Amino acid sequence: MRGKHKQQGISLVGLILAIAVLSMVGLLAAKVLPTYSEYRSIQSAIVKAKSEGTTPAEIIKAFDKSAEVNYISSIRGSDLLIEREEGGLEVSFAYDKKIPLAGPASLLLEYAGTTSKSGQAAAKPKTE
Repeated sequence: MRGKHKQQGISLVGLILAIAVLSMVGLLAAKVLPTYSEYRSIQSAIVKAKSEGTTPAEIIKAFDKSAEVNYISSIRGSDLLIEREEGGLEVSFAYDKKIPLAGPASLLLEYAGTTSKSGQAAAKPKTE
């Protein structure tokens, strides 16, 4: 005589739904990660440009050279906001990145960064 055992595990419908959700998350990550990688490249490029230049024109030129090498296409040196703070120049940027998802739906990412110790980034976003 066999006792009744309760079945355990995932059903076929549950498996299909789990795969669908994981696929959507993976697709979203595949679209967002390159933009975040570019943001990190921009952040390091402004730090490098600030250390190489003593005037705004030199900083812009150094950023443009770094942007060309690092495949930065979201902003140019002319989009940087360069201000004098506490006796030195501080560089900041802000831009928006719109990622189309499906149909009319899209994801808007707002990136901003600065070399300032105060952490106040630029206020003028550039939409792409």
